[in-house]
Amino acid sequence: MDSFLHSLGRAMARDLPPPPLPKKPKSPPAAPTTICVLGDDLLREIFLRLPSLPALVRAALTCRSSLRAVRSCPAFRRRFCDLNSPPLIGLFINILDFNTPAFRPLRLRPDPDIAAVVRGADFFLTRLPNNDEGSAPKWLIRDCRDGHVVLISQNTNHMAVYNPLTRALHLLPKPPRKICKEMYVEFHVLSSKEDPGPFRVICVCHEVYGAQAAVISSETREWQIFPWVEASSIEPDLQPEYKDYTTHNGVLVNGYIYWTQASRASARVLNTATLQFSRIDLPPHIGGQGALTAGETKDGKLCIICAVKLTLVLWSRRADDDCFERWMLDKKFPLLPAIHALTDSRPVDDHELKILAIVNGVVYLSIFYEPEPNLSGWFLSFCLETGKLNKLCHVLHPDSLYPYIMAWPPSLVLDKVNP
Repeated sequence: MDSFLHSLGRAMARDLPPPPLPKKPKSPPAAPTTICVLGDDLLREIFLRLPSLPALVRAALTCRSSLRAVRSCPAFRRRFCDLNSPPLIGLFINILDFNTPAFRPLRLRPDPDIAAVVRGADFFLTRLPNNDEGSAPKWLIRDCRDGHVVLISQNTNHMAVYNPLTRALHLLPKPPRKICKEMYVEFHVLSSKEDPGPFRVICVCHEVYGAQAAVISSETREWQIFPWVEASSIEPDLQPEYKDYTTHNGVLVNGYIYWTQASRASARVLNTATLQFSRIDLPPHIGGQGALTAGETKDGKLCIICAVKLTLVLWSRRADDDCFERWMLDKKFPLLPAIHALTDSRPVDDHELKILAIVNGVVYLSIFYEPEPNLSGWFLSFCLETGKLNKLCHVLHPDSLYPYIMAWPPSLVLDKVNP
């Protein structure tokens, strides 16, 4: 009996479940991964892959870590600009009988980032003040560069420098009448990429017989007038009768203003740092060429482009075999096939190309039908690197177009006073 009970106990013991294992202590939950744990270097590498400057602005303003990574590194700013050309947002247009310039935004393709720029900016220039009588003064745009728009009031003594993106408005006095009387007057705004806050406006008054420069700073708000310079001291080879001289706006390239359309022999040059005039020779004349226009290539080098009928001719200035700097014919870009598609049934040969600006290796130009100048034309862009012609929009006023190109915003530059 005892053996039976013993065997039964052992059998029942085998059928019992094993004792539970001791419980392991619970691990603490993993910390959530956020953008704040990424280092600045990794964030900048991610931001370099964004497609445009507006996309970078939206990404950088999402949090303080992103903003710090962008603002604290000037080298990143240079790398991003090398990879992404500043975007063309639209066109300012001076229109007769309008109190302020009109703005034509570009809508080439659905782009939510550029659309956000247009919606958030003041391209209607609503902050421009009325005159003392309460009526609206007539403002004309005279320059557009680095995000700034320079406007002159036709019935007050004000000049305005306005940034539509930041809505920063500076009202300054016009230059003294004594230097502008009976002269061709133009304006150029200059700002620093490293410190986009302060700026200068250079006023150049010139005619065939000479020129004079004046400058005003956003900090001093007073005009500094430089001495009058006779044409004979700038361009001694200019013929006395001045038959081939044409007044026109100069072009600012790398701190120098070039007037390349005044004559065939040489161009006036103004150093914007010293406000001293000099001269530079021009490329050899080509039969049938239009006006010579100075600009900058994608790597920031000086270039000159002219239109010969419907072909763009590019000249670059570099050292020859004897190490002398001179103009060399770089390349010709026939545009006839591409333009033929734009002209519908109108004869291609009766169309005229006008070069408006050359910025960062992109030529902005317009094309119009000469026999009927009141017909709408096209505003185009041409990339010197890829040779691609882009149709941007219809335009009606070929002589008053000012492309607005987005500049690096001050919000993405480190404030040295209040970092």
